[in-house]
Formats: sequence, structure tokens, C-alpha cells
Amino acid sequence: MTAPLAMTQAPDNHVPADVDTRLTDLLAELASRGGIRQAAVAVASDDGTQRWSAAAGPADTIAHPLRPDTPFFIASITKRFVITLVLQAQERGEIDLAAPITDYLPANTITGLHVFGGVDRTSSITVRHLASHTSGLPDHFERRRDGPSLNEHLLAGRDTAWTFEDVIRTTRDRQRPHFAPQDLAAPRQKARYSDTGFQLLIRILETVTGRPFADLLAERITEPLGLTSTWLPGHRPAGATTTALLPLYSGRTPVELTSLLESSNDLFSTTGDLLAFQRALLRGDLFRDPHSRGLLTERRNRLRNIPILRTDWAPCSTRSVVSCPGGAALSPSSATREPPERGSFTARNSSCI
Repeated sequence: MTAPLAMTQAPDNHVPADVDTRLTDLLAELASRGGIRQAAVAVASDDGTQRWSAAAGPADTIAHPLRPDTPFFIASITKRFVITLVLQAQERGEIDLAAPITDYLPANTITGLHVFGGVDRTSSITVRHLASHTSGLPDHFERRRDGPSLNEHLLAGRDTAWTFEDVIRTTRDRQRPHFAPQDLAAPRQKARYSDTGFQLLIRILETVTGRPFADLLAERITEPLGLTSTWLPGHRPAGATTTALLPLYSGRTPVELTSLLESSNDLFSTTGDLLAFQRALLRGDLFRDPHSRGLLTERRNRLRNIPILRTDWAPCSTRSVVSCPGGAALSPSSATREPPERGSFTARNSSCI
């Protein structure tokens, strides 16, 4: 017998009655699907005059009632924030997208990181290669030559920790590149999703600015936009919402993955904050030169290994996207997605079992 749903709508929803009915039915259908634990949906028009958000989940398994502003782990949606910081750093003259990563990271860190065909091609990797997943570097979450992968830890709901140095050692010693760094002047490139590349981007940003990742996020994105419910694990700001986080599950058992989440460099956020961030991103509000946003969609390479987390514990990272126009080479979680209707923004999170 299917457990009854508990649904909570935001008190300031403002849409026509027929739209409210359709969105309510959509959320109920989503939250009732097999493999979905809880779901939160938010939709807004470009100017914010029409908006709707709600959260739903099985009434008999929720210790704390779900709310539309319940924070959740956004996983690789974080890469949108990283790319924003990269483009901001380029505007400030702190990095050059065309520069090799050897200009920013020490040789003892990255020598031998990309050995393909017997040749160390690390010096051929540019910042733009990392941002567009065209470096050929493997994803440190994926298969290794020995021992379980991080993906296997995720599937089992096992907590584990790692450092940037662990990522480098795994990439160099226990994995191998998929292809050589691509010719970015060609019409098309091979592209393969690599979280490793984004860990390198974060380290480059920290190196050139002398600021920790958490501080860069706060100073350049979350504080200017007033995103009070978005933070890096382990760095929850004092003024952040006290609402309980959307729980993670292994099967039907809640799990605590504190170390894994903190190691990932991925954020917690809410649908409301993600809508605000996406609106600012698409308008160019986060850049000194609004034309910088055009770099987000300069390529449309298909990422054949993009992770779709339909696992026993995880919020579905790439299904929980904030919709944006185009397949953005610099925004990987949207690389194979089509644009929504003009003037609308959508954020969705669904927690799977």
C-alpha cells in the first residue's frame, strides 16, 4: 500500500489556479514514483511576479515536515558556482582560460597527471580544458585499478573522506586518461565528465586569489546575491536557515555522510537560492562584463558519462538541475539539456531511494 503524501506549499505562491493545480499534480506524481524519497520543486517567471514552490514526501517517514525552503545537497550543480568564479577570476586578470594549468599549479603536484600514449600531456591542459571537460582526465569517483571506487562507496552509503592530494594520487597512480587534451579550435571535441578537473579548478582559484574556496563563494557569489541558504559543508554561515537538511538514505535507512560531503567541495542550497543564482547568472549580474555569460555556452559537446545518481542514498544531482539555456561547455550539468521556455526558471530536487 502506498504511503500517503505530505505536501507543503510556500505561503507566497502566486500563479493562476489552473497552473497551481497542474504543478501540485506534477509534484505529487514525482514524489510518488518508485525510487523517490522526497521532492521539492520551484518555478518562477523571469521577473518573479509568478512563482510557485512546494515540497512533498511520504507522510509516515518524515521526522520533520518538508518545506519548500528545506536545504539539500546539490552535488554537481555546484559546478555552476565554480565556473562563475572562474569567469570572474578571468575578468579580474587572475587567470587566463587559455593558459596551461602548469602556470598555476606546482610541478610536484601535477607532473605525470595525464600520461597518454606514453607521453605526459599535462602541460597541454589549459584552464578551458578543465572547464569544458575536454582534458581527457578521468573522474576520481570512477573505477580504479584496485579497491572500491567512490561511486561504490556512494551506492553502499558508506562515509569516507579524501583530500585534494588523494585526488591527485588516485588520478596519477590508479586511473588513466581517456584521451589526449582536445583541440579547442576544432568544431567538435571529445568530452568526458571529470570531477577531477573541477577539483583542479578549485585549487587554481585558491592559488591565484590566496583565498579558500568557501571564502570565494561567500565574497563573490552568495553574499552579493543574498543567498543565505547556500553554503559549503562545514561552513554553514551563522545567519543561515536553521531548517533541518533533506536527509540522505541507503535503502530506507537514513545515513550520515558528513566526511564524504565535506570532501566533495559541493554545496547545500535550496530551490529558492538556486533560482536567484540562476537568474543572476543568466542576466550577467555576477560579471563585470555581462558578455562574459556568453562563455557559458561556447561549446555543446555531449558528455557521455555524465552521472545520473538514481542510487539508494543520494539526491539526484544531475536530475536536480536548475534549467538554463543551452548545453554549456562551462556548465557541465547542463551539457545535454535543452533550454526551457524563455522567461522562466525552474529548480527541482528529488531524493532517491
